[in-house]
Amino acid sequence: MLTRRFGDFAAAEDAVQEALLAAALQWPAEGLPDRPRGWLIQVAQRRMTEEVRSEQARRRREDRVAGQLPADHWAAPPADAEDAAGRDDTLLLLFLCCHPALSPAAAIALTLRSVGGLTTGQIADAFLVPEATMGQRISRAKQRIRSSGIPFRMPAPEDRPARLASVLHVLYLIFNEGYASSAGPDLQRVELSREAIRLTRALHSALPEHSEVTGLLALMLLNHARSRARTDGLGELVPLAEQDRSRWDTEAIAEGIALITAALPRGPVGPYQVQAAIAAVHDEAATAEETDWPQILALYGVLERLAPSPVVALNRVVATAMVHGPAVGLAELDALRDDGRLTGRHRPAVVRGYLLELSGDRAGAAEQYRAAARHTASLPERHHLTIRAARLAQPLD
Repeated sequence: MLTRRFGDFAAAEDAVQEALLAAALQWPAEGLPDRPRGWLIQVAQRRMTEEVRSEQARRRREDRVAGQLPADHWAAPPADAEDAAGRDDTLLLLFLCCHPALSPAAAIALTLRSVGGLTTGQIADAFLVPEATMGQRISRAKQRIRSSGIPFRMPAPEDRPARLASVLHVLYLIFNEGYASSAGPDLQRVELSREAIRLTRALHSALPEHSEVTGLLALMLLNHARSRARTDGLGELVPLAEQDRSRWDTEAIAEGIALITAALPRGPVGPYQVQAAIAAVHDEAATAEETDWPQILALYGVLERLAPSPVVALNRVVATAMVHGPAVGLAELDALRDDGRLTGRHRPAVVRGYLLELSGDRAGAAEQYRAAARHTASLPERHHLTIRAARLAQPLD
């Protein structure tokens, strides 16, 4: 809201931080306001107005020295009662952050940090780069916006399609971080997943015929449908093949399948639609044994042509092993060793451990699971891998 009104994203971010700090200091002593959001907006807006007036005064001094009059457009914008009433600008801000002065990668990183609320480390993990590199990328993005001179405002309708791909990527990564947290004590951050779904629904309502928007919403619903079954009664991680499928959300699955069934014939086919189709094949199987792995392998082949990445390649390796046997999968996994983006990541060791377990090499699988546990920052995943390794290390009866 502040960015829309004042046009300065960096200053708005600072003002919101100061409003939150004021709330942290005042609310415990004075009590929660009747309208906390309105309170925060008012305090942040007051701070922004003070900054604008300070800028006005500075420019007047400069103009007097130069013998010119100050420009009228430096006046502080009027208050907007609609903002305090609860207008939701989140989707608009996603488009704002996908700024034309930035590369798509920089815009996505900045948006995840400023709008999605992800930490720099979580964003770095999603992009398979070191945290320091991502921190520099986000800092440079903010500096580039400041120096570009391009107004920071909602793009015109004809310019929005150019930013849509970045917006979709942001929503996808926010959902993924919620569905499988990259670090910390929780396997899932349901509030992030639900927010990503909410925003994608809003985008789908605005663009109901856009196949990739529809595909992304379908993908989120089909994956989120399994959330309840991904942990057991003790909160332990449960792999897909071992989940109690009666706990899956059948309504979400039905909606997701209907969406992707409608989207695919419209075309053009994009990566979110293909991923949704893969998720639908998993969700339609009554048991893990009934999963149509040949179809999944074929879909991963399509996905790898549309959007090649190390993560897609690893998933295709698993599908290959399920169709052609673990030995073939291990051979394909060996071919990925030279991809530097996978260095230091735990996922290749998880896949290798799984394939070794399928092939009967219990000791080798246990070693790989222990190696993966050392490299993951997710505590539930580390615990699961450690337990799995310990069980495999025990002799068979």
